[in-house]
Amino acid sequence: MHIAWLGKKTPFCGNVTYGREVTNALLDRGHRVSFLHFTQEDSETLHTVGTGCDEVALPFLFKSTIYTIPTPRSSKVLADALSNLKPDLVHASLTLSPLDFRLPEICEALGIPLIATFHPPFDSKLRNISSSTQFLTYQLYAPSLAQHNKVIVFSRLQRNLLLKLGVPRQRLAIIPNGVEVDRYCPGESVIKQQYKAKRLFIYLGRIAPEKNVEALLKAWKFSEMGNHCKLLMVGDGILKSTLQPHYGEEMGVHWLGFIADETMRIQLLRAADAFILPSLVEGLSLSLLEAMACGTACLATDAGADGEVLENGAGIVLQTQGVTAQLKILLPLLRDHPEITELLGRKARERVLERYTFAENMVQLERLYETALAGQIHSSNIRAYSYLPE
Repeated sequence: MHIAWLGKKTPFCGNVTYGREVTNALLDRGHRVSFLHFTQEDSETLHTVGTGCDEVALPFLFKSTIYTIPTPRSSKVLADALSNLKPDLVHASLTLSPLDFRLPEICEALGIPLIATFHPPFDSKLRNISSSTQFLTYQLYAPSLAQHNKVIVFSRLQRNLLLKLGVPRQRLAIIPNGVEVDRYCPGESVIKQQYKAKRLFIYLGRIAPEKNVEALLKAWKFSEMGNHCKLLMVGDGILKSTLQPHYGEEMGVHWLGFIADETMRIQLLRAADAFILPSLVEGLSLSLLEAMACGTACLATDAGADGEVLENGAGIVLQTQGVTAQLKILLPLLRDHPEITELLGRKARERVLERYTFAENMVQLERLYETALAGQIHSSNIRAYSYLPE
């Protein structure tokens, strides 16, 4: 099968990780992949970047972790590339770009099935400014998503939100993020010894307003966790320079910045007693799933799908409102009772093995491709692509 993948390679974000992992897996499974993405390279050039994989550069004016502004000619470059490549289908990992809205028209004209993965963060309860802003994104995209052959979402909550906005149920398939559970697994780590920590807590993600990291830091400061408890802040973002001077090593807070090395990230997650994600909005956090797969006890807000991931005892679910107050109670509890974190870590690993393995997700994705090619997209197939409990 020949898949034309439209996504991002830079700057680093969840969309980039998702595209890299899925396209590499498709190549490993014997498919041909053409990767179309926004870059400053000569947009007329089509070149091979690996066995069975072509790369097409699309011109752009601006690109960030959140959205992309293409040049006026990018839609023609895309249409011409698809016409020349003649893929069996197009899979767009939507980049929050004006070009996204042209995709149904372009693919329909070329007679190519169009599948999208739609994974902007959200909070279906609209409890804060961040969630209200993201809801507008969903409202904006809903009419276009209704024109796709199939739209992949990561959770029941996300599906239900799009249903309310008018996207037909038969268009939506739930295939969540997944983890390579042989790679992300419990194991030995020397990180605790390096930091001389009796109890180790970790945040891994962007240091940005929607991640609500200041609520975690305030709770840590108030709780006076002690000299032998450490909080590792892994990631970069616009708030790092503002927060770091006020929450330093004298409080047990260590700022590690962005860590590209996957082996090091796994070592950090294996060493941590608890992973904390205090976000105001989320999609389905891959970092959360990775921590769970490593057997780390997890606390996350019920923003996006994260509460769904931790439901029924797989972790501690926080409300997005009053995160600091909740953590003031929970941090000392987790510090003083290692048996709680050990139990939650086991349950977290079990939940990932049950629902969120990357291998199972690829099986689901290939079935979806086959159905799209067969022209059999209809409502009776929706349950075949969702192995999350209803």
